[in-house]
Amino acid sequence: MLQIQNLTKVFPDGTVALKDVSFEVRDGEFLAVIGLSGSGKSTLLRCINRLIDPTSGRVVWNGQDITAANTAELRQIRRQIGMVFQHFNLVKRSSVTTNVLTGRLGYVNPWRSLFGRFSADDRRRAMAAMARVGIEDKADNRADQLSGGQQQRVGIARALMQEPKLMLADEPVASLDPVLSHSILRYLELLNQQDHITVLCSLHFLDLVHRYATRVVGLKGGELVFDGLPSELTPAKFKEVYGEEAEMVSVASPHAA
Repeated sequence: MLQIQNLTKVFPDGTVALKDVSFEVRDGEFLAVIGLSGSGKSTLLRCINRLIDPTSGRVVWNGQDITAANTAELRQIRRQIGMVFQHFNLVKRSSVTTNVLTGRLGYVNPWRSLFGRFSADDRRRAMAAMARVGIEDKADNRADQLSGGQQQRVGIARALMQEPKLMLADEPVASLDPVLSHSILRYLELLNQQDHITVLCSLHFLDLVHRYATRVVGLKGGELVFDGLPSELTPAKFKEVYGEEAEMVSVASPHAA
């Protein structure tokens, strides 16, 4: 179980990104995190794996306080937490295989990884991960030769190399068209259902939330304003999260069926 306890993040310029946020995520859930840009979604996800250190509060995963972990402990924890980024976060000039192999960095000697010395077993894992997301035929291509949807699949394959129990997806389809958005979310859904990986995914569009999430939390101005099932996210509740933007986001969404 993942427990977010009174999490607050105040940046040096005084911006309050998160304010006393608390909720729990059960193992195996597909949790959608919704809210306008600037609501704290990305900050929340990055606090969970300590890419950002919270100002106060705790993140506890399976009884271990991530926020109190030292460097060695955090390295061990991060092995089990995959991350998929909105802008892919790939080494563009490197091959797809090289990018996927970087997902094993938490498991190999840093000096070996510096020179690209991954084991035959790691390379087999990389091919299997690429096959899971349908890009094994792109193994030798440079990352910048791929489409946006293919690059995001590289990001998922890289995260799979960590053998994660938890997957954080920070607006993974925000820069993709509707068809590719569903394609990427289906891969995350399969990992959730087949591998029992808990998924936390920030999303903007109501139709995607209803289609893929098993539970939803909504942030507004850094505060938790909704926690419930997708079926409970009525237009009125949706408007509580998005305010006057609600109609535009939910009705005029380019992802609408």
